[in-house]
Amino acid sequence: MMMSPSLRKAALIAHVMSSIGWFGAVVVFLALALAGMFSQDPELVRAAYLVMGVITWGVIVPLALIAVLTGVVSSLFTRWGLFRYYWVLLKLVITLLATLVLLVHTQPITLLTRAAAQIATFGPDLAGARHEMVIASAAALGVLLALTVLSVYKPRGITSYGQRKQDEQRQEVAAGVTAD
Repeated sequence: MMMSPSLRKAALIAHVMSSIGWFGAVVVFLALALAGMFSQDPELVRAAYLVMGVITWGVIVPLALIAVLTGVVSSLFTRWGLFRYYWVLLKLVITLLATLVLLVHTQPITLLTRAAAQIATFGPDLAGARHEMVIASAAALGVLLALTVLSVYKPRGITSYGQRKQDEQRQEVAAGVTAD
């Protein structure tokens, strides 16, 4: 079943906007993680980690889930299909893994946010979590960039399922043409 052109465009806009938002929110998160790691101002460090918790739960996680949902909807009801092309399948797998890693990664973010709410200065006991925020957010940007490249370049390669569907459509068209 295909979507109407206006519904397809609305789904695509929702997908693109949630994906762009996810990328932008991770950029902000990285900036806060760097400020939290390198600033000598204890109030700035605390504020950075407090805001990181808000951005994670209020922006990044919802946008990631919306991007997954709108991507699946867009592919299921358009000519690309969810399992027809390797690039769509690869995007789905990477996006699902990135979202899963994000959800697992909310634990150290919550740890730092709670610590920032309770203590005035960060000691060496949280250094590992602070480093992890910088490394993980930089890696997330790389993954999101890779997903964007896949969306734009759409590397060739049709799956065997996609080939079967394509052959079925050709046979239906051929049968319709000869039946006239």
